[in-house]
Amino acid sequence: MGVSERPASSHPQRLAIPGRGRARAVVALPRSLVVAFGVILAASLLAPALARAAEPLAVTTPYPAVEVAPGSKATFNLSIAASEARRVDLAVSGVPSGWTATLRGGGYIVTGVLADGTTPATARLDVEVPADAAAGSYRLTVTGTSGSLRSVLDIDIAVNLAAGGDVTMTTDFPSLKGSSSTTFTFNLTLKNDTAQDLTFSLNAQGPTGWTTTARPTSQSQAATFQVNAGDTAGITVQADPPNSATAGTYPIQVTATSSNGTVGGELQVEITGQYSMVLTTPDGRLNASGQAGSVIARTLTIENTGTAPLSQVSLSETLPSSWKVAYDPAGPIASIPAGQAVTVTANITPASDAIAGDYVASFRASSTAESTTASTDIRVTIETALNWLVVGAAIVVLALLGLGWVFQRYGRR
Repeated sequence: MGVSERPASSHPQRLAIPGRGRARAVVALPRSLVVAFGVILAASLLAPALARAAEPLAVTTPYPAVEVAPGSKATFNLSIAASEARRVDLAVSGVPSGWTATLRGGGYIVTGVLADGTTPATARLDVEVPADAAAGSYRLTVTGTSGSLRSVLDIDIAVNLAAGGDVTMTTDFPSLKGSSSTTFTFNLTLKNDTAQDLTFSLNAQGPTGWTTTARPTSQSQAATFQVNAGDTAGITVQADPPNSATAGTYPIQVTATSSNGTVGGELQVEITGQYSMVLTTPDGRLNASGQAGSVIARTLTIENTGTAPLSQVSLSETLPSSWKVAYDPAGPIASIPAGQAVTVTANITPASDAIAGDYVASFRASSTAESTTASTDIRVTIETALNWLVVGAAIVVLALLGLGWVFQRYGRR
């Protein structure tokens, strides 16, 4: 028996579902109906956002409710959006007695902005809370109007006595040590724990004759800088002492000043001093003379030209062979203060057989504790002894007398 095929129907198929002894028919939904339902659902979800985007005028701020301490300033960045280019007048109402609310923009106090219909215009509301403001919540209202259009923004400020926070200045190394030729550099951290952004100016004050500077680490040429609420900034302080600074401890005062007050601290520099000396003579002459085997006295001057005392200063010498020297006073000099000098007599004894002529005697002063030295050379002239001059003169006289006798006796022949 033949089987005939039925043409496929374009209508939805009925499906038999068992239940209580009889079949129930369920009709499947067409795909186009499902898509239409999804479009309607999406449109219903996006409708509020589209309605907001289509608002002809809107004044908004990211943070319309803040908490501050008495005596502080709260700042609100305003955004003014319009559906088309228009001028929007701004006004602030509800300002408590004693408070100050100022609209600013472009470096000016403003009462209106121009919205171009594409990019929102911006302004800033600065609210200064007096130091005697009572704790509690306060509401200010910013109103934007353009013709018949009006947008209202409520701003809530809660005054909390514990919300102030502090500004602190700290450093890991408050004291540095070095010589007067050193430039001392301190690294400080300024922390703004208050509820508002603060702009600071810096000042560093050292002793008379010192060169001191304080600058933001990240902005070395800036006269002022801003530290946001809850943020920190680095400060670099440099202190350059004069070369004449003597050994000792010197204070450096550093302050950072903002509208919130002044915070500061004291740094310390310990100058160890510069060590230097000069070895010379009182009259500046570096020569002496005398006879072989006799004592030739020459006074030497040891001058401390540094900025710190010199201790245990001793003299040593380099002399020609068989020469000797003795110092008066003998032994090391206990201390020579900065800027002062002491004298020592060097009693030089040339060798007894030293022939007439010039010799060099080298002297060296040294401070073992400070590893500092100075040296000088003395030219010593050995003169012919007087007895030899007498003998020589006697020989010359005898020779002349002899020649005279010879001429007298034999000259007539």
